[in-house]
Amino acid sequence: MLTKKEAAEAVRAAKIATGVTWAQLAEAVGRPVAWTTAALLGQHPMSKDEAGAAAALLELGEDVALALTTQPTRGALDSAVPVDPTIYRLYEVIQVYGPTIKELIHEECGDGIMSAINFRLDVRRVPDPAGDRIVITMDGKYLPYQW
Repeated sequence: MLTKKEAAEAVRAAKIATGVTWAQLAEAVGRPVAWTTAALLGQHPMSKDEAGAAAALLELGEDVALALTTQPTRGALDSAVPVDPTIYRLYEVIQVYGPTIKELIHEECGDGIMSAINFRLDVRRVPDPAGDRIVITMDGKYLPYQW
């Protein structure tokens, strides 16, 4: 049986070979594009129907579809500090603004956290006269600490 990492590699290769976009895969799967992309990269388990729809669109076999349905070990980084420039910049944002985000969450809501389990993510390109911008929306449920 393929691992989730091997399935993700097969998905990425098939995506290039077929020209299918993440948005097209999300439509076929019936889920948001960010969730679908994360699932196909090994970070969420897909239902049998979801995995089958993605595998069919990508012209992949049942072995990949089966791997996509298995429970993941979450966390996609191979090192504690990412080296990929795009991922590193997100890491840098959290290093610089993480304490601010934490303070603002606590001031607004009290002692608690933003859930990454009950979570929505959106990434979009926004035209700007000074150069296009990327807007990343992280929408997590507030969970108060219970002592």
